[in-house]
Amino acid sequence: MTAVQAATAFLTRIPPTLAPAFTAERGWSDAIIGYLASLGTLGSIIFLTLGAPMLRRLGSVRALQCGLCLGVIGLLLLLPPFWPAAAAASLLIGLGYGPSSPAGNDVLHRTAPARYRAMIFSIKQAGVPAGGIVAGLILPPVVEAFGWRASLLVSAILVMLVLLAVQPMRERLDAGRTRDQAVTVRAFLSPANIRAPLAALTSSASIVRLAMAGACLALGQGIWFAYLMTFSVSGLGHDLRAAGIAFAIMQASSVVGRMLLGWLADRLGSPRQLLGLMGLASGLTSLAMAFAGPEWSYGLFCILAAVAGVTVSSWNGVQLSEVARACPAHLVREASAGATLIIFLGYVVGPSVFAVLLMLTHRFDIGFLLCALFGVICFAIMPRRASTAPGSHD
Repeated sequence: MTAVQAATAFLTRIPPTLAPAFTAERGWSDAIIGYLASLGTLGSIIFLTLGAPMLRRLGSVRALQCGLCLGVIGLLLLLPPFWPAAAAASLLIGLGYGPSSPAGNDVLHRTAPARYRAMIFSIKQAGVPAGGIVAGLILPPVVEAFGWRASLLVSAILVMLVLLAVQPMRERLDAGRTRDQAVTVRAFLSPANIRAPLAALTSSASIVRLAMAGACLALGQGIWFAYLMTFSVSGLGHDLRAAGIAFAIMQASSVVGRMLLGWLADRLGSPRQLLGLMGLASGLTSLAMAFAGPEWSYGLFCILAAVAGVTVSSWNGVQLSEVARACPAHLVREASAGATLIIFLGYVVGPSVFAVLLMLTHRFDIGFLLCALFGVICFAIMPRRASTAPGSHD
C-alpha cells in the first residue's frame, strides 16, 4: 500500500515539478500551476463521490491499479502544447489518485492491529512524500539532460513497475469483492451512490470535525506542494535543480514526520489533540514563509522547507486513522471517501485562491498568510482533551 501510495502521489507531483520548464517553453503564467493542481484535486473528488461501485466490483487492489493506469494516460496529455490538454491531464491524474484513500484505508483497516493503527496508516501515508522525493530528485536532472518530455517517459515506466509489483497480492486482498456489482453509468450516477460518502461521513459527529480540520490543513499543504518550486524559482531566484532539492527535502522530512506523528499518536493516546497542535505549527511555518525573500540564503530556505515537511504535511496518517476509528467497520471505505471529499476541498480552494491572489497582486506572501490563518482555524476546531478510547464511534 505504501508503494502504490508513493506511485499515485508521484503522478500528482509531476505537473508542479515540471511546471517551471513547460510553462516557460509555452509562455504560460506561473499562476496556471495553481489551476492545474486544483483540477487534479477535482478529479479525485469526482472519484470519491462516484467511485464506490468500482471499489466494490473490482476490489481495493484492482481499483488502485486502475488509478495508476489513468495517471499514465494523463501524462500523455501533457505533451500537446495546449492548456486544455494540460487541464485534462491533471484531471485524469487526479481521478487516478482518487482510489488511494478509500482503497488503501480499507486494506489497512482489515489487516492492521488496532494498537498500531495510527503508526501503520502513517507509514502508508509516508508514501505521499516519498513520491514527492522521487519527483523532486529524479525529474529535474532528467529535464536538464534530456528535456521535460523524456521525464514523462521515465515517470510512466516507474509507475507501471509498481502496478505490476502489487499484482500477486490482488486475489487474496480482493477476495471479498462484490462480483455482481453493476459498473454502469446509471450505477455511478444514482442518487444513492452519490449520497453514500456523505451519509457515512455523518454516521459519527466526530468525523465531520476531523474532516473540517483536515480541510484546513489540506489548504496549506496544497499551496506548499503546488507553489514551493515556482516560488523558489520565480520569487527567490533559484534554478530548477535547487528548487527540486528543496522540494525533495520537504518531502523527505515529511516521511520521517508522518511516521513520528503516527508513533506519537499511538503512544500518547491523544491523536486529535496532536492534530490541533499540528494546525498551530503549520500556521507558524507558513507565517515564516510569508517573510521569505531573495535576501534569504538558500540554506535557510531549505531549513524552512524541512520544517514544513513535518509541520505542514505530516498530519495525514493520524487524521485518516482517526476517521477509520470513528466509524463502523463496514463503512470505512465510504466514510474515508466522505472525509477525504471534505479534505480535498482544501486542496482545491487553496491553490486556486493562491493563483488568483498571485495574478492580482504578483505577491507570494499573501497566499502564505492565508495558509497561516487556516492552520490556526484547525487548532481551534480540534479538542483540547485526549481522544476517546479506541473503537469509540463518538
